[in-house]
Amino acid sequence: MSVNQHLDALRDYMRRFNVDAVIIPGTDPHQSEYVSDYYKFREWLTGFTGSNGTAVVTVDDAALWTDSRYFLQAAEQLDGTGFSLMREGDYGDLSRTEWLAERLGEDDVIAIDGRLFTVNEVNRLDHYCGEHGFMLATDFVPADRIWTDRPPFPKASAYVHELKYAGEDIDSKVTALVGVIEQLGATGVLLTALDDIAWLYNLRGDDVLYTPVVTAYAFVSSSERSLFIDPGKVTTEVKEHLRASGVHIREYDDIVRYLERKRDGEYVLLDPDRVSDTLAQALPCGKVYSPSPVAALKAVKNDVQIEGFRSAHLRDAAALVKLLGWLERSVPAGGVTEVAVAEKIASLRAGSGDLYREESFGAIVGYGEHGAIVHYEVTPETDVELRPEGLLLIDTGGQYLDGTTDVTRTVTLGTPSPEQRRDYTLVLKGHLALQAAVFPMGTTGMQLDVLARMPLWQSGLNYGHGTGHGVGQFLCCHEGPQSIRTNFNPTPLRAGMVTSNEPGLYLAGEYGIRIENLMLCVKSDLPGDFLAFEPLTLVPYDRRLIDSSMLTAAEVDRINAYHALVAERLLPLLSGDDASWLQRATAAIG
Repeated sequence: MSVNQHLDALRDYMRRFNVDAVIIPGTDPHQSEYVSDYYKFREWLTGFTGSNGTAVVTVDDAALWTDSRYFLQAAEQLDGTGFSLMREGDYGDLSRTEWLAERLGEDDVIAIDGRLFTVNEVNRLDHYCGEHGFMLATDFVPADRIWTDRPPFPKASAYVHELKYAGEDIDSKVTALVGVIEQLGATGVLLTALDDIAWLYNLRGDDVLYTPVVTAYAFVSSSERSLFIDPGKVTTEVKEHLRASGVHIREYDDIVRYLERKRDGEYVLLDPDRVSDTLAQALPCGKVYSPSPVAALKAVKNDVQIEGFRSAHLRDAAALVKLLGWLERSVPAGGVTEVAVAEKIASLRAGSGDLYREESFGAIVGYGEHGAIVHYEVTPETDVELRPEGLLLIDTGGQYLDGTTDVTRTVTLGTPSPEQRRDYTLVLKGHLALQAAVFPMGTTGMQLDVLARMPLWQSGLNYGHGTGHGVGQFLCCHEGPQSIRTNFNPTPLRAGMVTSNEPGLYLAGEYGIRIENLMLCVKSDLPGDFLAFEPLTLVPYDRRLIDSSMLTAAEVDRINAYHALVAERLLPLLSGDDASWLQRATAAIG
């Protein structure tokens, strides 16, 4: 069936139940960024494959909202589907609520699947409907009825994340978690985020592409440790691992019935931005609404995890240096395409050792104007051959048992123009400023974001995405609670957190530039309670794109010091042409 036929099928189903509008997010009941194929209903309905996007359908109209990372991609994929693209942010497009208000009348019904919407999202929708005279239904589940060729529910087995990588056992983590929830006035906590559960119980899985998690729920109190999971996913090893720490295994589909049996006098902590409205409504007992304590606990890596991150990034950097040297040698000969580059990255990582498992997200390989599409996804239809000219943006990462990587480099394939060198250097100046930041404890990412943007702002330029996101250890590549962006986030940066540093610049129809390192927050050498960043990523910048006349002496020193570190750490892992390439790429600049 085509996307148009999918839309017709949904509207027929809406008419059966007198539904006037339906809102369809791209997530799953666990609010995951990446979801298993079983939950890709929005993608099936619209044809849009980006990780962020929400569709809204009425009986006469349809639209999809997404952020600036996906504007160009969404415009291409939605063309001719019956869905209009609506840009989130300050772009003049209507918000979802404004769009609905223009199309609905009093007593019209807006329907959602309450399993896919958080407590806070439903509260906001309910308030909106009350203000406009609409009715809200939270039990509309079209995917279960009209998606006739729906992929199966994920069946891959869970596996144990060994203590030599995790660095902390289940008992220690649960004890810390219970201590936090009791301070918040709760007797138990419901966990629905898959990475929270994987971290707490030292489990991993293959249910979601790019993210080694297993589909499950968890409930924890001072007297109970439960895991709700499909029994077919539990191996003998996993069963023994969990029972050794007193974790009771329950059926995944029993979660609602279990919550309905909670008694008066119990107070269950729920994260209103992660727990679904359906699960919250099932609880008859007291509720304590608070951000998940697990997010803050797992954001601060222990010593074993930190060493794992360093080791994983070293192996990852060696693979990427081999890729960059291969590009320089191969592109002039012809025949190298964006797809070929993505395949080469995967091959080099796979050859880096037994600890590599998969990519941490789909590789972004954008040549020329494709680099201006922030989250460009190369397909056989969009694939182009690289020529010995122009810029190539490569954003890629790997999942290793001991760490997760995420790195972006923009390189020239020929002689860069003065404009390209200027733009690259402006982005690099912001990247260097953030990486060199020293700041007091209690500082938030929002307070540091300006460092990365200022060189661009002073030239009347900007970028629409955040500057930095947290990164999990063999978990989600995008992890909270910390971030570095213009939006307010009260979470302070703490020693042990791993965060990205990725300013960029995107000229539609021309090229994109982004430079990204992962950084470990560490205690500064300064006296007092000051923090700094240690670069984990060890991949050279493209010296050919650097306009040194735009740099201060301090910036030149930072580049040279970083390149000296890269050479020192990586040269023992390389040989032949790869070692020669790295020596040239890390030579000092004046």
